[in-house]
Amino acid sequence: MRKVCFFFLALVLLSACYYPADEATLYAVNDNFYLSADSMRLQTQEPLHNMPIDTLSDSIMLYANDPLVVAQIVVIPEDSIDSVWVKVAHDQFTQGWIHQNVFLSSVVPDDPISEFIYLFSQRHLWYFLGVVLAVIIVFVIRQIKHQHFHVIFLRDISSFYPTMLTVVLSSSAILYASIQRLVPETWLMYYYHPTLNPFDLPLILGLFIASIWLLVVLIIATIDEVFTLLPIPEAILYLFSLLGVCVVCYLIFSSPVLGWLGYLLYIVFSVSFIWRYMKCFRARCICGRCGAKMHGKGRCTRCKTINVT
Repeated sequence: MRKVCFFFLALVLLSACYYPADEATLYAVNDNFYLSADSMRLQTQEPLHNMPIDTLSDSIMLYANDPLVVAQIVVIPEDSIDSVWVKVAHDQFTQGWIHQNVFLSSVVPDDPISEFIYLFSQRHLWYFLGVVLAVIIVFVIRQIKHQHFHVIFLRDISSFYPTMLTVVLSSSAILYASIQRLVPETWLMYYYHPTLNPFDLPLILGLFIASIWLLVVLIIATIDEVFTLLPIPEAILYLFSLLGVCVVCYLIFSSPVLGWLGYLLYIVFSVSFIWRYMKCFRARCICGRCGAKMHGKGRCTRCKTINVT
């Protein structure tokens, strides 16, 4: 256990100094954004040294989803609110100045990855996931009462893909929580300069992006394997149960509240899932009729043929 904790700590230390936390490095002239806030006020007159800020009364209003580009950045040291001013342009005729802190809190980088991160980090998404999880639990419980169908961990199928999917998802969630809690400036820099190449990133962030790629592959392989081993109605029910488990794993292991306890829970969860699959659900036989993998002799889950030899 101590070695595992040291391993995660080493990942953090190796990546902690990769990106500076200075906001000036987050963006540059000609970078594109769009307005995520409801509105934003721009001052038309350029701020000058030793000029009272309240004399800049002319303004332009921009509204949600307006595209923006950074045109100029100036530093006014005597400004007590924020010494950095940013000139942004909506078009050739709509341009103005705003404090850097207000600007950064009101915009999202015009990049699909950054937009996805922004959407995924919204608090309402957690409420949505909670509702989805509740619906899945109710649905699965009602189905269990009517028929005995396959469900991950309890009555699993003879494929390692679903188990591996939950373990890798948990790994991604706990890496994400580690980055947010221990090296948030690394994630902030990635938010403004995203890439899908894990080799161009700090070690811990590169591992996280690599795990996302692995998740995509595992999701495709899992769906294909489930529909191969089970009839369509049972496959859909099994995927619903798998989705519920994945939502629970994400909500638990991505929570920063757990702290170092999260690593212990992750180890227990991963070991128990893998051990239970290898002991109870690993394929040891093949159906003599359709060739589907089976836990042992008996009724095939795919074609319902009884295999006795």
